Amino acid sequence: MKILQVISSPRGGASFSKKLGLGIIEKLQAANPGSTVQVRDLATHPFPHLEEAKLNALFTPVEKRTPEQHEAAKHSDDAIAEVMAADVLVVEAPLYNFGIPSTLKAWIDHIVRAGKTFNYVNGRPEGLVKNKKVYIAVASGGVYSEGPMVSYDFVAPYLKTVFGFLGLTDMEVVRVEGTSMPGVQDTALEKALASVHIGAAATA
Repeated sequence: MKILQVISSPRGGASFSKKLGLGIIEKLQAANPGSTVQVRDLATHPFPHLEEAKLNALFTPVEKRTPEQHEAAKHSDDAIAEVMAADVLVVEAPLYNFGIPSTLKAWIDHIVRAGKTFNYVNGRPEGLVKNKKVYIAVASGGVYSEGPMVSYDFVAPYLKTVFGFLGLTDMEVVRVEGTSMPGVQDTALEKALASVHIGAAATA
């Protein structure tokens, strides 16, 4: 099994989304001995935001690109290749101001490409990234899975929508939440890891 770990928190070892992601990976490796992990750390190696030169390069056929356009498209090409090569994606997503970090959004903008990861068939979009399992490791200081703050969570709904658009429909959202709440924070990570289900789709 090939696992792609996508890190977006800049907090390093203190990050709860990273701790949760690593816990998920440990369970995957325990169920699938010999699995390999490709790490894409967006905090230490962020992707550039899309601008005119990069967009022009992405919309230019490979055989017609200039050397400069090949270089401009490299981030996107490499990221898509990593996603396509993976059997399982573990996407670590801390909730920042009710949404995802800009580093994760920039990576998503590089992997969502017409003709590469999705197409339009008879006017309807069709995802081209299929037969992969996605674990979305969400971390939040408050509780957003239930109660009055549910409508403030734009992390899980957005990521489920964009990955589903690409054809990744086998998704599991795992939450470590309440990490800033007394009485909840001490057991938040343990509770999150206990909820992880490694099903048949995530075994070799």
